[in-house]
Order: sequence, then structure tokens, then C-alpha cells
Amino acid sequence: MKKRTKILVLTGAGISAESGLKTFRDADGLWENYKIEDVATPEAWQRHPELVLRFYNQRRQDCLAAQPNAAHLGLASMERHFDIRIVTQNIDDLHERAGSSHVMHLHGQLSKMRSELNDTELLPYVQDIQLGDKALDGGQYRPHVVWFGEAVPNIELSEDYVHHWAQVIVLIGSSLSVYPAAGLLQYAPAQLPKYLLDPHLPNIGQLQNVTVIQQPASTGIVQLIAHLHKNYL
Repeated sequence: MKKRTKILVLTGAGISAESGLKTFRDADGLWENYKIEDVATPEAWQRHPELVLRFYNQRRQDCLAAQPNAAHLGLASMERHFDIRIVTQNIDDLHERAGSSHVMHLHGQLSKMRSELNDTELLPYVQDIQLGDKALDGGQYRPHVVWFGEAVPNIELSEDYVHHWAQVIVLIGSSLSVYPAAGLLQYAPAQLPKYLLDPHLPNIGQLQNVTVIQQPASTGIVQLIAHLHKNYL
């Protein structure tokens, strides 16, 4: 039996935006009219934890109301023919709800929460977190989201996927502007085939062997899948 091609898919905010989830890059560095430094940093949490909780409670509700779009569903369908791994910068669960089996979240997940004192023991985030909701260790519960200035726990494993595991890399909906995730493609061998699907093409520098599909993810996914089937099945 022929081994299935290993395809690593890197996804960013653009793929979720097509399901109606806004990002802070939609307009002037604001995220739903909030400044990032007011809701997405450890300093914001120390200053105004109630505001931060209110912000993420609303984001969680927005995610629950959103539905996977054709791009999410298309990636899930690719598992029938390829060995697919998804590394996403997104904190929603749309990839999982579309049916993707192997999803790594670089920036955390809105469906999970944890104590502010422990970033390893995760619990389901199924209802709004209120100020005063405490874990067994006495720490306030907070969303399991990586804020600006915090370490990205899965970044080294993602680098290994890019450099050693992948036979094809696909980038969808990322502006390549949030580090360290934006630097992942630098670890890709030059000869490795790379596909870029986005209506607004990011700066890819000196990357080689790149096929560009300049379309929204939900429509360009059809062309992407056709390319992959033609070249790797």
C-alpha cells in the first residue's frame, strides 16, 4: 500500500474570519473595538482581570455561534487521501468541529480554561468565567489562551514538523506577522513544496518552490485540493 503524503497545514486568522470571527487586524489594531494591550497581555490581566474575562467570555460565545466554513471542511476531507497535520494560530475549535483529527493550537484554545497559577492542567471552558472562580490551587481561572508576552508552548514541536516531518506545506489565512508562529516557514527545506492560499499575500521573503492561490480560503480550497490530488496521489 502506498504511503500517504505528509501534508502540514499552517492556518491563521483568515480562515476563521470567513466564518465570521473577527481578528484584531481587521481594523487599526483593534479586536472587537478593544486594544490588544487592554485584553491580551499578562499586564492587562493584572490590571483589569474582570475586563479580560468579559472579553474572552464574549469571544467564546462568538466561537460557539460560528460554523466551520468550506475551507475547514475541505481540510478535514483531505484526511481520506493524505496524512494531514494542522498547526493553527487560531483559538477557536472550527478545525475540530469540521472533523480534522490532528490539530495543534499554538495560541491556546477558547474551549479550555486553567488556573492562573498552572498552565498544564486544563479544564473545559463551558460557561462564562467569573472573577472569583478559583481552581483547587487557589488561582483564578483564566482562558487557556497564550497572551502577547507569554511563551508559546508548542512552537518547538511545530518547528520540528516543518523541518523534519512535512513533505508538503500549506499556508492558509496567515499574515505571517505574529511571531514566533510567523517564523515557522523559515524552518522549511528550500526544496519542500509550499502552497499559499490567501486573497492578501503575505511577505514570504526568499521562500522557494511556492505555489500561490490568491483566493479566499473557502473558495480557493477547491483549487488547492485539486493541485494536491494531481501531484501527490
